[in-house]
Amino acid sequence: MSNTPQEPSQAPKHADPDDEGLDLWRDDTTEPANEGEVATATRTARKKRKWPKIFLAALLAAVLLVVGVLFYYFRSISGALNEIHRDSSLMPDNTAVQPVETGKPINFVLMGTDNRAGVSGARSDSLILAQLSGDREHLYLVSFLRDMWVTVPANKVVKKDSKAKINAAYSWGGSALTIKTLQKLTGVQMDHAVIIDFPGFISLTDELGGVTVNNPQKSTIDGHTFAQGNITISGEEALLYVRERYDLANGDLDRAARQRSVITAIIEKSMSGGVISDPKKFKGVLDVYAKNTTVDSGLTTANIRKIATSLKFSSGKGVVQVQAPISGFGKSKDGQAYDIVDEAGMKELSTALKNDRMADYVANHPQ
Repeated sequence: MSNTPQEPSQAPKHADPDDEGLDLWRDDTTEPANEGEVATATRTARKKRKWPKIFLAALLAAVLLVVGVLFYYFRSISGALNEIHRDSSLMPDNTAVQPVETGKPINFVLMGTDNRAGVSGARSDSLILAQLSGDREHLYLVSFLRDMWVTVPANKVVKKDSKAKINAAYSWGGSALTIKTLQKLTGVQMDHAVIIDFPGFISLTDELGGVTVNNPQKSTIDGHTFAQGNITISGEEALLYVRERYDLANGDLDRAARQRSVITAIIEKSMSGGVISDPKKFKGVLDVYAKNTTVDSGLTTANIRKIATSLKFSSGKGVVQVQAPISGFGKSKDGQAYDIVDEAGMKELSTALKNDRMADYVANHPQ
């Protein structure tokens, strides 16, 4: 028998590739691990290597979810925008409507009309010039009282320029004549027109689940009382609120202020997280806008999307309310009570609108 010392037998190497690199988890100064230690280390290593895979899988799922939600919103927005009724006759001269340059203000004429069952000779119940500032940080809502005594350009009903209440322009020549009258009054070119009728207004406030406004004074109309302070209104109730003037201290001035505050509240609610984060409600609101709004042909889906994505405000705080100036009240030869335009004040307002200086105008004329 040979006395030659034998080399210690070598343990067979594990063929499992998951065992590779186990030495990374051992201290080189320690004794070789027994089989229990090896098994424990193997399970630990496998768990550690699974965490990156789990994280990547979760990240991928999150990305797919976000993409899916964005796709849904994009499709909802595109679908609603495509459904909006467009009327090439809303503007007085469509050839004059040119793409608005970047950094320049955009002037929208917003008209709420009294088109509804049982009413003939519809008039613009509310008339607002909404100017989006060149920097896209503010939207100025400038109300023009429906009884302002202005010059209405010659039209098919009245063949020559004539003095009348501004809302008569809508009954004589619709949106186009109203805009022509507003341009003559202000000397400012209007870019787009947006019309919503009473049924549409009711549907919109209902779909939003009501809007909250601060009511400066208590009033009653048709047996319904609106308390002073913060109130939430919707549907027929909201319509009564914006139409009342006889029970208000300053009549039409207060009604115009109410209309601006409700429009601001609608914008605020439409841009709120409660609407944006709820796909069903978001789509419902978009559908109501689409079904009950008429815009000029220049407000294409692409143009609306471009304007919307340029906005630099995301709540009603970016909306500024302004009242076009009047200097008093008068009565026409045929007995019509009307509001007298403040000529000097209108000239100042016109200059601010033309030069994108509404911030200065508001600072000099606190509302």
